[in-house]
Amino acid sequence: MPIIGVIIATSQLALSLLAGLPSSENLERFEFRQPQMGTEFFLVLYTADEETARRASDAAFARIAKLNEAFSDYDPESELMRLCEKAGGPPVKVSPDLFRILTLAQHWSETSGGAFDITMGPVGRLWRRARRTREMPEAETLQRARALVGYKNVRLDPEAGTVELLIPGIKLDLGGIAKGFAADEALKVLKGLGVGQALVAAAGDIATGEPPPGKPGWDVEVQALKSAKDEKGPSPTVQLSGRNISTSGDAEQFVEIDGVRYSHILDPRTGLGVIGRSSATVIANDGTTAECLAKIISILGPEQAMPIVDATPGAAAFYVRVADDGVIQPFTSGRWAEVVKTTP
Repeated sequence: MPIIGVIIATSQLALSLLAGLPSSENLERFEFRQPQMGTEFFLVLYTADEETARRASDAAFARIAKLNEAFSDYDPESELMRLCEKAGGPPVKVSPDLFRILTLAQHWSETSGGAFDITMGPVGRLWRRARRTREMPEAETLQRARALVGYKNVRLDPEAGTVELLIPGIKLDLGGIAKGFAADEALKVLKGLGVGQALVAAAGDIATGEPPPGKPGWDVEVQALKSAKDEKGPSPTVQLSGRNISTSGDAEQFVEIDGVRYSHILDPRTGLGVIGRSSATVIANDGTTAECLAKIISILGPEQAMPIVDATPGAAAFYVRVADDGVIQPFTSGRWAEVVKTTP
């Protein structure tokens, strides 16, 4: 969800660089963009020359493309979809990447009591059509799709590296975790090539490495949520270094049917899109944590979800919703003021 803006400035790096790397005064800023995973990935790199930057960006994009080949639920030949074709059958050996992301997804499903659930694929496909046609899914069809949903129907065997989908018809959808995971992996590739001062953005999911030269962090602005009266809520700017930020909300992806606004974020408890206007922003130590927590807050609301954020080491959250009377209501987790320096 592209409702995070990145404000990047250049000056001298505060931390000393590794021996053999160019000094911070000699680093130049380079930007690269490429469509991946149904969105645009945006890289900002500081290197000594364009050739180094281009070589590093090519490697990062190649890593993202490889993950997309495994994780896509649009490509019938992806590893994820080939796994789903074997639902109801014996355990299937999968790649380390797929096993790791499924393990992380299951962790957040259990932590959230099922609010985060990658088995929502059958329901998600109905709502994709609903957003195109602006028509509600038929009740009976939705009921059949919901019968296939349940994260406990995914069984992982860490020792064997296998995945068993317990009932036929299960369709997995990694849309709520894959971009944060991929941003993390792209940043690892860049660091491995000696490009530590880098930022990887995938719409509303951003991973940051070392700060730009002379800056304490990367400046990231959280776009304000507007009410129906076009009134703007708070719009904090935060500085990040080696942290990830993810924003989830319905600012751009929603459908209005019979006067009700439904988000593209689906609630496993109802099979419906989340109702109302809201935006959840999470800062965490890694991209999957940030992205999953942002989805969990969007589904559960701040009253139920902020304790989960507070129980997650290093995580902080900022949530805004528009109440029924049009008033914009902000909420923050316990660590928000502690770990985030905001600017007016």
